Amino acid sequence: MEGQKDSELGRSATARAVALAHLLQQECKNLLELYKERESFLSNHVPEGERLLIFDLCTDTPSSEQRVGHAHSALSRCLEMLECLIAREVEELGEEIEGEYENVRNTVKDRLGHLLHSTGALLENGEDVCAPLPDFHCVQGLDEVEGTGSFATKLWTYKVLLELIHWTDMAAHALRLLHSEQENEQET
Repeated sequence: MEGQKDSELGRSATARAVALAHLLQQECKNLLELYKERESFLSNHVPEGERLLIFDLCTDTPSSEQRVGHAHSALSRCLEMLECLIAREVEELGEEIEGEYENVRNTVKDRLGHLLHSTGALLENGEDVCAPLPDFHCVQGLDEVEGTGSFATKLWTYKVLLELIHWTDMAAHALRLLHSEQENEQET
């Protein structure tokens, strides 16, 4: 009986993580649109070059738990990049501005932290987590885009926002798959 109760709690935690990932993905898309409105010259521009986060899955045929672990690792790096982005924007402007973009950006940061906590809790045993990514240093960002100064920072910000959208989508997909598998296990 107690094992069934633990299993039900796990499934509801997975369902909550799926809903959170979907909500976060929509907020990330909204954040990108607000950024493009703010930086109007970027509205028709798509940054060139590779994505900022490219790393392989742990195995060639990953389980749904491994996919969640992979997304968790990438989202962890996305949070580091988002925190760096916020620090740069505050530094560039000299103070924190309170507008719609900044409010949504802070909401995305908070929800991303919650999603990381949720996915981390689902992976508590640590068996399905890929090796950690190398340390991230905020100064790396400008090295990853062409250009210099303010324009390079704006392009890097754009690319970070695209990464957030990509990895929240990957997390939502992996969590949906994991939740579906858990639902199927419950039925058998």
